[in-house]
Amino acid sequence: MEVKAKAKNIRMSARKVRLVADMIRGMEAGSALDQLKFNKKWAAKPVAKLLNSAVANAENNFELDKNNLYVKEIRVDEGVALSRWMPKAHGRATPIRKRSSHIDITLAEVKESGVKEAKKIKVSEPVVLKSKPKEDEGVAIKEQEEKHEGSETEKGKKIADPRKEGRRGHAKIEGSSTKGFAKKIFQRKSG
Repeated sequence: MEVKAKAKNIRMSARKVRLVADMIRGMEAGSALDQLKFNKKWAAKPVAKLLNSAVANAENNFELDKNNLYVKEIRVDEGVALSRWMPKAHGRATPIRKRSSHIDITLAEVKESGVKEAKKIKVSEPVVLKSKPKEDEGVAIKEQEEKHEGSETEKGKKIADPRKEGRRGHAKIEGSSTKGFAKKIFQRKSG
């Protein structure tokens, strides 16, 4: 039985990650994790995280024993390189390529356990949400429309909705009156 896991767009060049990947290829999963734990290279951290993910996939999805697993294949491919620029002397700019990498790992069993497929996850019946009756929705919509139309004052005048005071239904900008100081500032100058 083989178990796979992938990590994409790791912000480290593939060349640096391959140094760590070559070190654990063919090792048992437990000893590979120990090897990565005490390695000084920065690439050891994302590789260890991916290895832990692959071991967890094997345990939870396929019910395999983690002591019976080894790293069958680990592959590091180049990802997308971000293009950046660095200013240099005499007004020049030199390109900088910030590289990324994709890591694929495949774990296999040392001794075959006979498991051929992933365990089935039992899905319970879907939850059905009860919706409101359509009559209640119509009443609620009418109430909302009445609130937005405006309300009558004591003198019989309609007060406009404060959100529609401005031009074309937009809210009026505070302090944008055409009187006094604002008029003098924003007045067109001719000549």
